Amino acid sequence: MDYTFEALITALVLAVSFIFIYGKFSGARQSKPLAKTTLNKDWQEFPLLTKTVLTRNTAIYRFGLPDADAVLGLPIGQHISISGVIDGKEVLRSYTPTSLDSDAPGYFELLVKSYEKGNISKMLAELAIGDRIKVRGPKGFYHYEPNMYKEIGMIAGGTGISPMYQIMRAIFSNPRDKTRVFLVYGNQTKDDILLKPELDAMVAAKPDQFKILYMLDRVDEGEQWDGKLGYITDAIMREHLPAPSSSVQLLLCGPPPMVSSAKRLAVSLGFEKAKPISKKGDQVFAF
Repeated sequence: MDYTFEALITALVLAVSFIFIYGKFSGARQSKPLAKTTLNKDWQEFPLLTKTVLTRNTAIYRFGLPDADAVLGLPIGQHISISGVIDGKEVLRSYTPTSLDSDAPGYFELLVKSYEKGNISKMLAELAIGDRIKVRGPKGFYHYEPNMYKEIGMIAGGTGISPMYQIMRAIFSNPRDKTRVFLVYGNQTKDDILLKPELDAMVAAKPDQFKILYMLDRVDEGEQWDGKLGYITDAIMREHLPAPSSSVQLLLCGPPPMVSSAKRLAVSLGFEKAKPISKKGDQVFAF
């Protein structure tokens, strides 16, 4: 493909994504607070409304709330539990919605990667429109508030982008929030990068506030790639994330080996040692 033409197509995609996202966020800022919240720490059932396939094994699932003017009522950075009976046993998994309460009411969205040997992820992949899931929340020890820190570093892998994306959207949509965000986002291949148009649109709109480095394990022969290759290293973190200080927080979410490695590297760079169970005020927080 001619790279000039490819660059033009990429620019057009970014422009359309920006118009959609900025319009969506601007509308959210202008809307009045919604009173009806749904989560109450009890198990509730919600029907699947739509399923949008992103990659060969990842999709965004939209679930309906009981009332058209209801919101989930989930604090930014927290998650929900989903319950399912697998082989006669109850299984629980946690997910962070990518949607915000300030979006159009009446639904919430989950970004889920399904695995052949997975439990809840496989169950979700097999849902038909109208099927219901059991949900409980809010859960978690993190609750983002505007301007908590001057700078936030983020390391995400795969669907670990979900809580990062939710926090970034909250910052982006709030003109009073001046928090700067630095994201290092790793995936196996270029096709595995999730929500890239939305992420790129935030960077294009506010380049001084949002910085993103994409990293891949590998690229196909002849494939165009401008990001980094390989694993996240201390050199990568030093170059693309803010240095440790009392006004900086580092957030981690992704595969356990990646998170464990990032914790060790963070200590070598001067960050506080991550605690076994992260709490909101920790300098290094792992979802």
